[in-house]
Amino acid sequence: MPSDLLFLVTRHGFWHALAGIAVDGAGALVSTRYLQSMLHEVRPTDPMIFAAVIAAWLTVSLTACYLPARRAARTDPIQGLRYE
Repeated sequence: MPSDLLFLVTRHGFWHALAGIAVDGAGALVSTRYLQSMLHEVRPTDPMIFAAVIAAWLTVSLTACYLPARRAARTDPIQGLRYE
């Protein structure tokens, strides 16, 4: 049962993170035309930079979802309901 809660919360947060990454990635591609003059030694649409940023976002998002979910899964449901 605790593993179900962990999976549910992590999966829900991960889908929100993917939606945010998709929107932010599209915005980044659009804004590169305006930021091109500020970029030095990097092409505006460098796929390695985009991949590294997406990997970093995914890592942070999964960590931000997993840690609270793990804590919630370890909590006894009766104890949680007593404080409500």
